[in-house]
Amino acid sequence: MDINFKCRHCDQDLSVDASAAGSEIQCPSCNGALVIPPAPPQAANPNPISTSAAAKEDKHFVVPQHDKSADLLIAKPLKPLDAAAKEGITIRVKSIRHSDCVEVGKDHFDEVATAFINKIGEANIVKMETFTYAHKDLETRDWVTDYGLLIIYHG
Repeated sequence: MDINFKCRHCDQDLSVDASAAGSEIQCPSCNGALVIPPAPPQAANPNPISTSAAAKEDKHFVVPQHDKSADLLIAKPLKPLDAAAKEGITIRVKSIRHSDCVEVGKDHFDEVATAFINKIGEANIVKMETFTYAHKDLETRDWVTDYGLLIIYHG
């Protein structure tokens, strides 16, 4: 069992084994001479935790008491309006070019456009616009004008 006491010179908390009771030591903090006090009398069933230095430590923690339920305290606060406006709505753009949908002479443009529209859902579509563009055909080296579909949607 340990003996817990304070230095009479500097008030440093000290702890030594009970077998050293009555002997003279120097304080490790201020080098003052000290006599170790006798061990306190033990109870019938001593609790080793109650006699430890940790039990003597002043507790500065308290459990906060609130009038609200814990669910309300845990809920995250709402974002400021300027931050919500920046990241709240995600707008995406998809362009489907006609030349990308032609395979071995077969035109799959309508199927590709329909599949994409069904995938994102009609309610998420903001706007659909057709566009024309020109590209150079690699075989003939001629400029070819083609069309496509621009889809602006919530994503």
